[in-house]
Amino acid sequence: MLQKILLSLFVFTSLSMCDTVANGPALSFSHHDKSIAWGPCPAFLGEACKIAILHGDPAKENLDIFFKVPADYAIPHHWHTSAERMVLVSGKMTITYDNQESELLTKGMYAYGPSKHPHTAYCEKGEEPCVLFIAFEEPIDAFEVIKETRE
Repeated sequence: MLQKILLSLFVFTSLSMCDTVANGPALSFSHHDKSIAWGPCPAFLGEACKIAILHGDPAKENLDIFFKVPADYAIPHHWHTSAERMVLVSGKMTITYDNQESELLTKGMYAYGPSKHPHTAYCEKGEEPCVLFIAFEEPIDAFEVIKETRE
């Protein structure tokens, strides 16, 4: 009996969620769209770094963004509370997660970044900026990793 009640609740919740999604507008964007509003990244990532919110609220779960830096640009050591699901849309980018080999991403490649896993990145020299599509599971944040100096 309890299983039937739980199953009914699951089906009801699932249908309710589908209805919410079904009633929302369909969206599509290119990183070239003039309608996209590019804003600043956290200050430690530098002024040339830009973010565009594609879908969702930065203070809530399930946010999609474009992240853009110019070619020949180093992204400092940092981490996020959320896992990141990324697809490189433009440029070539090397990503290095702590205690892992570096990965060179080329246009169209997918990458997954675990939550709270510090990393750096470098947008390779070339004609195109690096643009990443990133899906965050948790509200967006970025924390700089500051190296301790020993005296």
